[in-house]
Amino acid sequence: MSEQIQEDAPDVWMQHMRQGAFAEAWKKSDADLKARAGQPCWHWPRHFQYIWDGGSLAGQRVLVRCYHGLGDTIQFIRYMPLLKAIAAEVIVWAQEPLIPLLETVSGIDQLLPLHDGTPEVAYDADIEIMELPHYFRTTLSTLPAQVPYLHVKPLLLPSETDKLKVGLVWKAGDWDESRSIPFSALAPLASLSHIQFYMLQANAPEAGYTGAFGEYPGNFGLYDYARVLKGLDLLITVDSMPAHLAGALGVPVWTLLRVNADWRWMEDREDSPWYPTMRLFRQTQLGNWEEVINRVSEELSKVSRDKN
Repeated sequence: MSEQIQEDAPDVWMQHMRQGAFAEAWKKSDADLKARAGQPCWHWPRHFQYIWDGGSLAGQRVLVRCYHGLGDTIQFIRYMPLLKAIAAEVIVWAQEPLIPLLETVSGIDQLLPLHDGTPEVAYDADIEIMELPHYFRTTLSTLPAQVPYLHVKPLLLPSETDKLKVGLVWKAGDWDESRSIPFSALAPLASLSHIQFYMLQANAPEAGYTGAFGEYPGNFGLYDYARVLKGLDLLITVDSMPAHLAGALGVPVWTLLRVNADWRWMEDREDSPWYPTMRLFRQTQLGNWEEVINRVSEELSKVSRDKN
């Protein structure tokens, strides 16, 4: 059951988003927008900078700045068709590795590789990509959830034809190690004989892969990585960029979450309104991945039995 939210709490925005009360969260965002009017933020780290000044984007040449992580860009690039429907032009300034994938997204007029300088393009208004849900006053009923919105042809890895093809990712970025799972904790999955596991963790040996089970096909560039995901039956991953990429591609994905997971996964849900093909497996006790992996193993056994 949702707890009563104190509107003067420092994390009130996050509490509303966790509970799916997006409209209430935008009230807080409106107040913040008003309070910071005229205050410079260009000296802050890029991912802390706010861009949109609250003005209308209708009829404007709009520069969309992708100042957060790759997963954030993948999650919120879904807004480009909505933006294009009101804007004169949509220009996306995005992380260079994503450019080939973003070329498959509708609603984008220009794609520019992000760098530390200034954008070399004329525009009338700009907005950081994660500010778009606020701009469009997104609610659970209006969230643009159609997938896939990234499009690639599958790249099939070698496999035994009767086995379920499942990718594994267990280590997230270093900024929040609590999202990661030790490779040793995945040991219960090794007994699932009707599953062909692929270690799709970047630099898997350095991330703890011992060769105990599964295949490690090596590293891929981001576009080919997307193609590999598209060829899977399922991706199992911690809260990291591959979860967003699989979801955006419309690939079935099971995302393993720590206690008090990021706001975007909300609370007390096994599904995600952002990604219709995603299923969430949550820790019930901080640091206890064993229980999560046991549940995943049980569910995988059911899926493989259904296939065979």
